[in-house]
Amino acid sequence: MAEYPRPLDYDPAEAVALFDEGKWEKSFASEPNGGSCVEVNIGGSGLIGVRDTKLVDSPVFVFDTAEWQAFLTGVKAGQFDLGA
Repeated sequence: MAEYPRPLDYDPAEAVALFDEGKWEKSFASEPNGGSCVEVNIGGSGLIGVRDTKLVDSPVFVFDTAEWQAFLTGVKAGQFDLGA
């Protein structure tokens, strides 16, 4: 996969400050007991944050709109499915 320059440099340990704390949403596929959970935050600035709900100080991975769309396209196409 080709690497492209990012318009935003950020530290994943401090990127939580880029997002409104009240707008984190758990995946509907997350287990009810808290296992295997991720949260997504669609920021108003065109940034999308992803973090692990199980880690109190989880790093936040930041995607721009095009990166997020490419990721969703790959998920829907099965690109990230685990082999049996």
